[in-house]
Amino acid sequence: MYRQFKLVFVICVIFLIPLSAFAQDAINIDSGATAWMLTSTALVLLMVPGLAMFYGGLVRTKNVLGTMMHSFAAMGIMTVLWTVVGYSMSFGENILGGWIGWNPEYFLLKGIDESIMAAGVPEYVFSMFQGKFAIITPALIAGAFAERISFKAYCLFIALWGLLIYNPLCHWVWAADGFLLNMGAAGAIDFAGGTVVHISSGVSGLVAAIYIGARRGYPKTTISPSNMVMTMMGAGLLWVGWFGFNAGSSISSGLATAQALTVTQVSAAAGAMTWLIIEGLHTGKATALGFASGILAGLVAVTPAAGVVQPYGALALGTIASIICYSAILLKNRIGYDDSLDAFGIHGIGGIVGALVLTFFIRESWMTAAASANGGSWSVWQQFGVQAIAVGIAIVYAAVGTFIILFIINKLLGLRSSDADEMAGLDHSEHGERGYGMLNAN
Repeated sequence: MYRQFKLVFVICVIFLIPLSAFAQDAINIDSGATAWMLTSTALVLLMVPGLAMFYGGLVRTKNVLGTMMHSFAAMGIMTVLWTVVGYSMSFGENILGGWIGWNPEYFLLKGIDESIMAAGVPEYVFSMFQGKFAIITPALIAGAFAERISFKAYCLFIALWGLLIYNPLCHWVWAADGFLLNMGAAGAIDFAGGTVVHISSGVSGLVAAIYIGARRGYPKTTISPSNMVMTMMGAGLLWVGWFGFNAGSSISSGLATAQALTVTQVSAAAGAMTWLIIEGLHTGKATALGFASGILAGLVAVTPAAGVVQPYGALALGTIASIICYSAILLKNRIGYDDSLDAFGIHGIGGIVGALVLTFFIRESWMTAAASANGGSWSVWQQFGVQAIAVGIAIVYAAVGTFIILFIINKLLGLRSSDADEMAGLDHSEHGERGYGMLNAN
């Protein structure tokens, strides 16, 4: 009897082990890719408090908390909206002529509980990774109208902007049936958010800054940063988080990830050093704010290109973006509109530069493979035309849509804080708190 039991046990072991292995293969989870995507998701979320610190240090003492709350509020508002309908609107199948997507399985994320993507990553992880982009994009816009918008108007603005501007752009560029993704031989290239994130937020910020109007006393009153140390720490966190932003967009853990990570570092460094050189030649001073601005210019410019250029292309992108962004900020000062923290000058201009200039540095093997997969051929100028169309669509859609949203909110609630509230500072008037014990009353 014992021998019979032992024989049955051995047979079960022999057959059950392979069956277990086959079951794992059927699930097709890539633990390496999943681990990296979990890390990338956390890194992109880290960028939001990094942005809060970067922006918070650049405003006056009386507006530090109010400015930082713009970033933190987006973490709550946009996550809820993304969970309920945002993911479905962005990555569902085309509806309304392709303007937006929809998939009932994505509503409340109820249909992806056990879903594993072809890349071997649980769809929960992908949805949360993409959700972090939906958080930081409207938070970037806040830099354009810092120190003068009411908090309730801001909250309503980012909710409507996320639903009506961000989600459609995300669908057009990154959904499988998005029309910009399928334009031309290889589609409009936006590896990690040049058009979806930076152009849309920068252009929307410009429209908002002009519509809302300048800060009280601007430009005659000197408006100085409250804490450059905090701004520099914020810039550092953004640089670190950007590795998840760009390298995570490969949705893998392999060669493409390494390529994207490398060019992200190179472009950021090139942007920072170029800005210091220009600033030193122009003003005779190399400032901490200039270094931080150069970092961001380089990071923004390489974002759409991270998966398709080599390091020499990243050097060029960071350098060119710094030169043009620096010039754009000088032009802003001459024109006189109050983009408080240069959301358009860095993100809008840097995103446009990256989306267009990447065309001349595309890795030929990547482009040939992409064109062959679509059964077509490509040329540099043909792809430049596709990129220009995508940039133009993003600019026009973001500008017009943002203006309409601002107009409606202004009629319903009013956008601008009162003179008395602005004088007291938004920390106190909007939140009943103070970031520091002493105030800068300018």
